[in-house]
Amino acid sequence: MKTESLHPRRRFLKTSSMAAVIGAVAPYVKLAPKAFAANSDTLKIGLIGCGGRGSGAASQALHADTNVMITAMGDVFEDRLRGSLAALQKEHGEKVSVTPEKTFIGLDAYKQVLASGVDVVILATPPGFRPLHLAAAVEAGKHIFCEKPMATDAPGVRSIMESVRKAKEKKLALVAGFCWRYNYGERELFKRVHGGDIGEIRSLETVYLTSPIWVHPRVPGQTDMEYQLRNWYYFTWLSGDHIAEQAVHSIDKMAWAMHDVPPVSCVAIGGRQVRTEEKYGHIYDHFGVIYNYAGGERGYHMTRQMANTANFVTDYFTGSKGYASIKTFGALEILGQNKWKFAGERPDMYQVEHNELFASIRAGTPINDGDRMAKSTMLAIMGRMAAYTGQIIKWDDALASQENLAPANLEDWKSPIPVPPVAMPGQTKFA
Repeated sequence: MKTESLHPRRRFLKTSSMAAVIGAVAPYVKLAPKAFAANSDTLKIGLIGCGGRGSGAASQALHADTNVMITAMGDVFEDRLRGSLAALQKEHGEKVSVTPEKTFIGLDAYKQVLASGVDVVILATPPGFRPLHLAAAVEAGKHIFCEKPMATDAPGVRSIMESVRKAKEKKLALVAGFCWRYNYGERELFKRVHGGDIGEIRSLETVYLTSPIWVHPRVPGQTDMEYQLRNWYYFTWLSGDHIAEQAVHSIDKMAWAMHDVPPVSCVAIGGRQVRTEEKYGHIYDHFGVIYNYAGGERGYHMTRQMANTANFVTDYFTGSKGYASIKTFGALEILGQNKWKFAGERPDMYQVEHNELFASIRAGTPINDGDRMAKSTMLAIMGRMAAYTGQIIKWDDALASQENLAPANLEDWKSPIPVPPVAMPGQTKFA
């Protein structure tokens, strides 16, 4: 579909050519990358994906630097963009300088944002679009804040890895939305873990137990595409399932403890025990994964989204000299031979991400989180693969998988998009 600015006569989401979502990135207007080595130029920000996370990231970006402005915004839905724009203008005033000609609606709105003259982009659409958008942003020479997860299938991860390589060549900043890596307390804890305070790591346990999230009931006249995008969390091609979309934060901490060296294989269980109604799409409501590392270490991950259950997020890393623990949004400590408890400053980790992103751009020393963000995303996808199939999945096989989750029938906005059957271990095949 043709992207249109928000003019009164704009036709709302008429049709969409989505072949690009699952194919190669189309050519873009070549914009010469701007050098930002130690200068005070105004940095123009473009927001791609105007939901809650995107709006929050945009606000944090505006707080991160004294001379930044949001000048372009894009989203599939007009109401999302309108609401985000109004909220950002109310909070930040003149730092949100988005004219009607720089507001874009549609599945290809990202192209228009990238071509609008921005210097930095925030990628915050549903994760299924992330590989396409990241490739386009790097091609256009933009500095990037990229929300997690970075893909929903292995072809997407491989695309991300290629984009990371190109971003390094172009000296573009690429900060990942794995926010715990930017939390001061966790940084100090993992510094000590890597320094040997708990000895050689034997096992890793990450737990992410939480409640269900939103559902937007289907309304008359909605196409499959619109309905699934409104409820993107419940469709694996868009979210990766909740192990990849949400619990990947905990899996990322496991990867952090292991110096981002991936495991050899994993085995998993999972299912759809409580959240079984059609409105929940086809994703699971619980997972349990065992990651097997080359040195004999075992990583144990458990996650669920169920109402009226105990909710907590904890991490325990056991070593030969003791163990390190991260309790639910709270205490960080080491017990054993080298006792320690964090008592330092704990600023908003979401804000720290953006503070450090913009500082690195200003200094001409761009951060690039790309390698680790791709691996953590793949770890979560690998766990989902093992749970869906009931098989032992090797890291190399998972990364080489040819399974592309994007629906085949994406010629226009009105095409039907069948919901895949719920995965059945022992029946669902690894591809």
